[in-house]
Amino acid sequence: MLILANAVYFKGAWKLKFDPSMTEDSDFHLLDGKKVNVPFMTSDSSQLVREYNGFKVLGLPYSQGDDKRRFTMYILLPNNKHGLPSLLYKLGSESDFLESHIPREHVEVGRFMIPKLNISFEFEASNMLKELGVILPFTGEGLTEMVDEGLQISSLHHKAFLEVNEEGTVATAAGNLILLIGKSPNDPIEFVADHPFLFVIREDVSGEVLFMGQVVNPIL
Repeated sequence: MLILANAVYFKGAWKLKFDPSMTEDSDFHLLDGKKVNVPFMTSDSSQLVREYNGFKVLGLPYSQGDDKRRFTMYILLPNNKHGLPSLLYKLGSESDFLESHIPREHVEVGRFMIPKLNISFEFEASNMLKELGVILPFTGEGLTEMVDEGLQISSLHHKAFLEVNEEGTVATAAGNLILLIGKSPNDPIEFVADHPFLFVIREDVSGEVLFMGQVVNPIL
């Protein structure tokens, strides 16, 4: 038996950390209509936020290291508590969707609540890859550059873990025309992530996405 492993690990501290004394428990609304009580981080500082048609985007930059790379977590929050499927469709069907919806300026915010996260997810990915047309590695014909014959994939497992708190983020993964809401630009924007949303951890110089996922329950 041969096991091939690939892992990505990211640990980042917020450029502007949250004050733990301001963290308070509140309800997070699940897709099935139920609620869970989770701790929410908040801040009085201005934020990288912009409103679009049906959703808002928040950028939370991480402290920069010694090189030129700049990492940011982006949270894409649908206005509707059940708007996640529609937002996922836009993300998957519109070219350069993420790049064209990056907030560029800090603005004053009203209510501002981000849940602390401690979630993990794992699945067996063989069937998904086969549905996408990746067939040969499972037949012994797609790995000929590694061995002459006899080697084929029997299973492929993927697992991801994400923790977000007042200090920053720890994340691992293994396996591997803008429409604005009619509002005065001086009005504070509310950003209350108390229902399912998307998140992206992105390196902004290259535009490379390290991690992407959806949060439907912050404590699972």
